[in-house]
Amino acid sequence: MKLLLKSATIIDKQSIYNNKTLDVLIENGIIKEIAKDISTEVDKVINEENLHISRGWFDSSVNFGEPGFEERETIANGLDTAAKSGFTSIALNPNTYPIIDNNGAITSVKSKAAHHPVKLFPTGALTVKGEGVDLAELYDMKQGGAVAFGDYKRAIKNPNLLKIALQYAQNFDALVQSFPQEDRIAGKGMVNEEQSSTSLGLKGIPNLAEELQIARDLYLLEYTGGKLHIPTISTKKSVALIKEAKKKGLDVSCSVAIHNLIFTDELLQDFDTNAKVLPPLRTKEDIKALIKGIKDGTIDMLTSDHTPIDTEHKKVEFDNALYGTIGLESAFGAVSTIFSTEEVIELLTKGKQRFGLEDIEIKEGNAADLTLFIPKGNYEFTEAHIFSTSKNSIFKAYQLQGKALGIITKAGDFGL
Repeated sequence: MKLLLKSATIIDKQSIYNNKTLDVLIENGIIKEIAKDISTEVDKVINEENLHISRGWFDSSVNFGEPGFEERETIANGLDTAAKSGFTSIALNPNTYPIIDNNGAITSVKSKAAHHPVKLFPTGALTVKGEGVDLAELYDMKQGGAVAFGDYKRAIKNPNLLKIALQYAQNFDALVQSFPQEDRIAGKGMVNEEQSSTSLGLKGIPNLAEELQIARDLYLLEYTGGKLHIPTISTKKSVALIKEAKKKGLDVSCSVAIHNLIFTDELLQDFDTNAKVLPPLRTKEDIKALIKGIKDGTIDMLTSDHTPIDTEHKKVEFDNALYGTIGLESAFGAVSTIFSTEEVIELLTKGKQRFGLEDIEIKEGNAADLTLFIPKGNYEFTEAHIFSTSKNSIFKAYQLQGKALGIITKAGDFGL
C-alpha cells in the first residue's frame, strides 16, 4: 500500500523537516521519502488544503465500555473514534465490568485492539476490583502490557496502601496513578463548592478535597521514591503543590482534562448533566492557573478524559446522573482555541514518554505514526461531529478551531 501526502506542513520540533511544507511518501507503513515534489504511482493521494501532519497524538485517560458496558462504547468503535479524532495511541482506563485488575483482563482488551491502526495500552487497576483494599496483580499485568496502574476516579483512602504500591512498583519500573480526591472532604458533593453551587442548591466539592489528597500523596512519594502520576488536576493550589514537588526532584507528573481548561462552574446554571464531571468544573482563577502550569511545564499533558455514558444515566435529574463527558472528537478543536498549533501538538504527544511509549520522529526510514489535521477554521461542535456511541459531550454548541483528519500508522490508515 502506497500513500502520498501532498504539500503537508510538518510539525515535529525534533525533525529537520519541522515547519516545512513537503510531500511525504509512505509505503507499507514506512516513510519512504520526504521531498518537495514527489511524482510516483501510488494507491492513494491525500491532498487537502492547509494539510498538516505531526507525530501521532496520545491520550493518557480514555474510557470505552467494553467489557461490561458495551451499550456505552465498544473497543472497536472507540478505537475508530480515536482514529478519526487524530489519536494513534490511547491508554484505556480500567473503568469496566469486571474491572481490569489481572493479566487475563489486560490480554483480553489488548487482543481486541490487536489489528487496529490505533494502539491500545491498558491501565490496570491498582487494587483488586478497584475497591482500594488489596493491591492487584501489578507485576503480572505489567508483563501482560499494562502501562500504568490506578483506580479510575477512585481515591486511595489508605495511605499505607499507596506507600506499599509505590515501593513495590519500583521493582519493575511501573507508573502508579492516584486520583486526587479526599472523599471524606468531598462527601456527597457533586460540583465545585462555590457561590454557584449554593445558588443552585447543589452540594459542593471544595478545592481542599483535591489539594489535601495531592499533598498527602506527594509526602508519600517523597518518602518512598518511585513514579507517581496524578491525573486530571483542577485547582490553582494543586498546580502550586506539584510545581514545588518537582523542584524537590520528585518523580511526579500530572494531567488536566481539556474541559477543565475551557469551562467554569457557571456552565451548570441550566443543570446540564453533560457538565457533571469529576473533578468538577472550577473557576476562572483555577483555569488561569492551569494554563500557566501548562506553559511553565508543571502540567505534563492534556487528556480528553473521554467517558461515554449511555442516555439512561445522563438524561436524569442532576443528582442521579453519572459523571463524565466524551472528549476525543472535540479535543484538538477545543485546545486549539487556547494554544498555538505547536503548543497543542506538544501537549498531545509528550505524555508518551511518561507512559513508556515509543514516540517516532517524522523521518525517512521510520515507521509512520502520524496524525493528519487542519489547524485553522472555526465551527460549532454539534452531534454530527460525534463518532462515539454515547453522545454525552460537554462541547455541544461550543465554537472549536481546526479539525483532525485521521491517522496513518504502520498498521494502516484510518479516517482519511
